[in-house]
Amino acid sequence: MEAWLVEVFSAIQGEGPLVGERQLFIRFGGCDLRCSWCDSPQTHSVTKTARVEQHSGARDFIIIQNPVSVEQLGRWVSLLQKDYPHAHLSLTGGEPLLHHRFLQAFLPQCPIPAYLETGGHHPKELAAVLPALAWVSMDLKLPSACGEQPLWTEHEESLRLCVDQGVQVYTKWVITGDTDPADLNRAAQLVAGVDPDILVVLQPVTPQNGAIAPTPAQVLAWQSGLSRRLNRVRVIPQTHKLLDQL
Repeated sequence: MEAWLVEVFSAIQGEGPLVGERQLFIRFGGCDLRCSWCDSPQTHSVTKTARVEQHSGARDFIIIQNPVSVEQLGRWVSLLQKDYPHAHLSLTGGEPLLHHRFLQAFLPQCPIPAYLETGGHHPKELAAVLPALAWVSMDLKLPSACGEQPLWTEHEESLRLCVDQGVQVYTKWVITGDTDPADLNRAAQLVAGVDPDILVVLQPVTPQNGAIAPTPAQVLAWQSGLSRRLNRVRVIPQTHKLLDQL
């Protein structure tokens, strides 16, 4: 079993409820979405090579050939975990669930609890790997903010799977100055219908590719409105950008 990687490295988690935690990141290549504010466009397609850090946080990358085997990735993870005890293994991308068969083979032997970062639009693939996950970071795509077609049905099915199987999950909503309040209402309805106690993280976009950050007034108003329907609504920016982390 093989997968196409972009990079393997140690860094500080900059988003969501585990912000500030040291994690070991595996970034997979390939994504079937094209969000307008994407900060990892290099993951949209697979490439012939990837890079792997040799020592945790040293940025001493070596170049390796794609695709990589379960055994290869397992050795790199073990070496970096021995070098520094990471709290979680972050599976990111791209869209990691495009490699769900590889993850099914890899995760049961992984020595670190797994934290999946996903667009939440592949529920069948998510169901296949859920038993091996500790956390799911689900990026609910607001159409007016990301430019993609609505994925509400897929998001709801994925979220219910996590709740039903008792996997820790939160939803991240990237918000921009162009976010339509109707999208926020639709997303709130979706989450409240599954469980109003699910954590919602509003993430003001880091301006790039023409994406405009919401104003402070917009952020405060949106959080206030959502908090009337949902029990846990936080605002957390991309702190790793402030720290110049990968």
